[in-house]
Amino acid sequence: MKKTTAEKQTIAILTGGGDVPGLNPCIKTLVYRGASEGIRVIGIRRGWAGLLEYNPDDPKSADTCLQEIHPQEVRTIDRSGGTYLHTSRTNPSAVRIKEAPGFLKKSFKKKEEVKDFTSHVLKNLEHLKIDAIIPIGGDDTLSFGERLHREGFPVIAIPKTMDNDVFGTDFCIGFSTAVTRGVNFIHALRTCAGSHERIAVIELFGRYCGETSLISAYLAGVDRAIISEIPFDPEKLAKLIMKDKKANPKNYAMITISEGAKMAGGDMLLSGESDAYGHRRLGGIGEETGAILKELTGQDVLNQRISYLMRSGEPDSLDLMVAVNYANMAIDLFLKGTFGRLVALNRGIYTDIPLSTITTGQKRVDIRELYDVEEYRPKVMHVSGKPMFLY
Repeated sequence: MKKTTAEKQTIAILTGGGDVPGLNPCIKTLVYRGASEGIRVIGIRRGWAGLLEYNPDDPKSADTCLQEIHPQEVRTIDRSGGTYLHTSRTNPSAVRIKEAPGFLKKSFKKKEEVKDFTSHVLKNLEHLKIDAIIPIGGDDTLSFGERLHREGFPVIAIPKTMDNDVFGTDFCIGFSTAVTRGVNFIHALRTCAGSHERIAVIELFGRYCGETSLISAYLAGVDRAIISEIPFDPEKLAKLIMKDKKANPKNYAMITISEGAKMAGGDMLLSGESDAYGHRRLGGIGEETGAILKELTGQDVLNQRISYLMRSGEPDSLDLMVAVNYANMAIDLFLKGTFGRLVALNRGIYTDIPLSTITTGQKRVDIRELYDVEEYRPKVMHVSGKPMFLY
């Protein structure tokens, strides 16, 4: 359905996956810049779930799934963390029927079956007269955005994840604050570890990419860093950390560990049943490692899972800057009619790349350049010529 010349161009925006500091400044900038350019902005609530659950035949569903956003409504949201639009891990291309909205699942008998509801989302976007959609998220969220682009719908994507693992960009919204939180908590925990002469094992977020553990350890001067990419030997780690402890005049030692880390021959620690989209809760490797180290060394161990504290609260200045700039870039692309793009930082330069890039590789720690596999610690010898976040 084409617009008349009197109708405003309309964009939809959403946030998907885990919340991170920086989402609200990004939302605010999209709304403010959109309003200044005469663009109508529709917020999709709870990520892709809003478009999955919206029923054009039920006007009441718009109240819970959609929100037209004006500048006065988001005037102060950039001062806080989280996401004004709320979020979910919904991927409409793979939904278990029993988890689908009632009006969609009533025609299906096999409730455990997984169905692709992309066509339903596309119909909703057409019904709402959306000219383009701007999803803000990580791999899962943006992969469905890339699917919509392949189906011919205009998409401009913004990368967000504190793991910093969206392929194709140096930086994702949320990463800087996560590292800042990690460094601050590590230093704070030194008082407890030192006072009691303990080994501290600090578990940080990072499912497949260990950059958060690596960079936090590098900046905080941690003794050993275990990352998702390299399975580790607990006995070897015990010997190394005892050497560190004895060398410290305060007789304590510190280890960071990614939540996705694995012991040699083991698997990631997952708990609970998979949700409707195949996700299971991750975490606990820090406690397990701490228990083994205590048994092997005979030393008291302080276990601390930083967990959601890494993604809570207001963004630091770098996440604030990047979130605002990414939003402005997205509006620039919309005004030029350039779609199927991911806004990005490449070696410190703001740019945009094909959205399909996210499906062509995986972003992981550059082991050869940044990590000592034998010593389980960061190894950053030469930074000249490297981007700000080293790779």
